Amino acid sequence: MAGVMPMTHRRALLSPLLTRMRDRSPGLAASLLGGAVAAGLGLGSFAVLVMVLWISSPYPDSGPGGALHMAAALWLLAHGVELVRADTLSGVPAPVGVTPLLLLALPLWLLHRAARHAVLGGETGEDDAEAPPLIAARTAWTGVALGYLAVGTAAALYASGGELSPSWSWTAVCLPLLAAGAAGSGVWTAYGRPREPVLSVLILLPAGLRRLVLGPEARESRARIGTVVRAAGLGTAVLVGGGALLLGASLTWHGGAARMSFLQLTEGLSGRFAVLLLCLALIPNAAVWSASYGLGPGFALGVHHTVAPLSSAPAPLLPPFPLLAAVPDAGTGTPLNWLAGLVPVAAGVMVGWFVARVAVGGTAGQRGDSAGELTEERKRKAAGAGLRQQPPHALSAHGPSTHAPSAQAPWAQGRTAATVLLAAALCAVVLGLLAELSGGPLGSAALARFGPVWWQTGGAALAWIAAVAVPTALGSRAWRLRERRVPTPTVGKSTIGKPREGEIAPASVPTSVTGDSERWFRRPLVVGRGWFARKPKKAEQPVPVPVPAQAPVDQPYIAYDHDPTFDPYDFLPVDVPSEPAPTPWYDDASREARWAALREASTPPEPEPSEHADEPEPPDRKGPN
Repeated sequence: MAGVMPMTHRRALLSPLLTRMRDRSPGLAASLLGGAVAAGLGLGSFAVLVMVLWISSPYPDSGPGGALHMAAALWLLAHGVELVRADTLSGVPAPVGVTPLLLLALPLWLLHRAARHAVLGGETGEDDAEAPPLIAARTAWTGVALGYLAVGTAAALYASGGELSPSWSWTAVCLPLLAAGAAGSGVWTAYGRPREPVLSVLILLPAGLRRLVLGPEARESRARIGTVVRAAGLGTAVLVGGGALLLGASLTWHGGAARMSFLQLTEGLSGRFAVLLLCLALIPNAAVWSASYGLGPGFALGVHHTVAPLSSAPAPLLPPFPLLAAVPDAGTGTPLNWLAGLVPVAAGVMVGWFVARVAVGGTAGQRGDSAGELTEERKRKAAGAGLRQQPPHALSAHGPSTHAPSAQAPWAQGRTAATVLLAAALCAVVLGLLAELSGGPLGSAALARFGPVWWQTGGAALAWIAAVAVPTALGSRAWRLRERRVPTPTVGKSTIGKPREGEIAPASVPTSVTGDSERWFRRPLVVGRGWFARKPKKAEQPVPVPVPAQAPVDQPYIAYDHDPTFDPYDFLPVDVPSEPAPTPWYDDASREARWAALREASTPPEPEPSEHADEPEPPDRKGPN
């Protein structure tokens, strides 16, 4: 230690401590900061958009303070909070509760990403899914939600002084609910989407419903839950996508009226750009409304004014808006309106097809419980990539290949139908929630209700999908199982298969008929005393026909699955040299050997001279001398 200063020694001791402090997980403080940053990014996005429109407007109604109040109010409206407009002609405050679903996607995405980054400690990149979590789930979820709610409360207080003030009851319900749900989704995703939290929630269901959802076994419950969720998501996507197609067709049909309303609503480039942005933000709402129209209940355009395929009664005085111009005309529905019923039919068919595909042993719905199992599955697939050059029916000498996936037993009809019903129920719940979020009031009195009624839309979705998907799933399941059946050969009938190639060990010819069911041309040749003899005498032993060492034995044709000597074999590698072909049974040497053996066996044996040599002659045969 000579020549080492004390300060230098102390700095060496502080280096590991600084490294540990630098690499320490952020904890609750970083989670709080992440939630606040997510809320700030959402608020900033709305503020930038509103300020751009305010600056480009030739005649703004208020100053920059009013524009910022409007941005905060729109940010709260994107969370589902109902706004109240105070300056009305009647003096009665008018609620504004129609939430643009496209604006709702921004806070959900920001919260989800903030919670996921908080769990991973901010270390994200291309291998984000394989990074281990650094923070406890409860800590990250609590910090992100509280940080987001702190900024949201401040924004609500600021927006209450503008023309559109938030309703405090809706703010107290919608803002915490959305923050907790989106943050929980991000934490769950960061931990690899484990199924244990979902199963712990499903345990709270009643006993009968829990048994129907989970099933008797844990593996069966995981497969069933995954199938139900994916089938319900597929049905919801088909319904909403079909609604978007109906919306596009109606806008094309009423293109002139939509264009006139767009031009008459406002003047100036900035105003029309704002109307265009509002229409884009409301397109998901209109798609959900159109899906409800295809299901049958339709949607409301004011109190006691319902638009449905069978009858349409819109409000007489609708504001000039491009999306409202696509509403069907008043009156009884026509066959063209009834074609909207094809949308729920298509959704039911897709749900039934998906469940049937899993029921007969498909791969959908079968996932590992964690990302680690998925990684191991990829490794096993990569390890068995060299077997892809073999035919699918190639087997090893000891049984099936270990790299082949295990076949799943087909589901019973009751289990298939129950899974379809659960998927239909979940799809109905999701669509009812979307219907409730897409509608709301736009004023008081006659404008108190706009959009579909959630319980009517959900009930119609349940009825349509259950009625169409159950027969589709059962029929598709029966058809797929019919295609998988392989005919088994009947016992007692000959089945000629492809001759087996390769070296066959010599075997002796059987000497007796194995059963009465065999025909005369399948019985083996038995060598006796003559050409046409079937059975030798008891004192004589049959002489086996000598077979060359390299010649295959001509065995009777029998089915491979009834042949006790048949054994599965594996295909040889390409680079292994093949053995020389054996001597064919029809060459000259083999033919001469068989004929010689047959001649020797058919020739009767001569009596041996030693049998009568020692016998004395009878005395009566001797004559007199």
